[in-house]
Amino acid sequence: MSEKDNHDAFARFLKFWRGVHSLSQEQLAGYINSSPRHISRLENGSSRPSQTIAKDIAVAMRLGQRDTNHLLIAAGFVPSTGELDFHAPELKWLRKTMTMSLKALDPYPTIVLNESNHILMVNRGWVGLFSQTINKAVLDKVTNNFDFLFSREGAGTFVSAWEDTLSVILMSLEQRTLFSDSPRDREMRDRLARHENVPTDWRQRAAKLEPMPSFRMQINLKGELKRFISVTSTVSTLGPAALLSGPSININTLYPEDEELDLSPYCEGELAHPLLYY
Repeated sequence: MSEKDNHDAFARFLKFWRGVHSLSQEQLAGYINSSPRHISRLENGSSRPSQTIAKDIAVAMRLGQRDTNHLLIAAGFVPSTGELDFHAPELKWLRKTMTMSLKALDPYPTIVLNESNHILMVNRGWVGLFSQTINKAVLDKVTNNFDFLFSREGAGTFVSAWEDTLSVILMSLEQRTLFSDSPRDREMRDRLARHENVPTDWRQRAAKLEPMPSFRMQINLKGELKRFISVTSTVSTLGPAALLSGPSININTLYPEDEELDLSPYCEGELAHPLLYY
């Protein structure tokens, strides 16, 4: 997007929200201690908004997080999405729908993740499959999918071509950190980069590879190596900049490459995990 396109997009958003709230340029200028002339210049694209002005306008119009972030993106700034409070009482409906999705995906191993890759929920297929290869005490302590993938005690022994896979995962986290400058993101990047499984040239490796929506894993089931494809889909805010405009959650599922492989036996019997809710 060119600088002019940024200005035009912000101008369109500004005019739209002024119309929604029936505010004149004079009234909006008064709310944000600016001048009607400056508001006019912002709306005709001849003036570039500062981040402070964009945020002040969002506050003055009482925009929610999604609409504030769309306004910031239109102004050329990186928004702050925060993280979804998945366990908040008002999100009971979301937890219910995610539980229904997890049940529907059985026997394929599936987990629900937040933006920091913390595991929010798992299904019976996931618990049953990994119970075949990972000690229950270790599996019960799994709370973060990145840690699970990087650790030799977790799934780190199963990822095929793990040097490239872990490099791409780390690069995605590195770029998230460059956008957010968040201590939380920096801490996770640094902690994962210290894992013994990570190649020293992970930055150079990742620079040569495109981001992967999926990767392959090999899991030893009853003495045979079975290949799985890990696929992630995103549940996010609706809008033109969905992945940036608000918190999102991800659903990660393992599908066997061999369509004849029956995983249903691993869902049978008594299964338990702190994040298995049905």
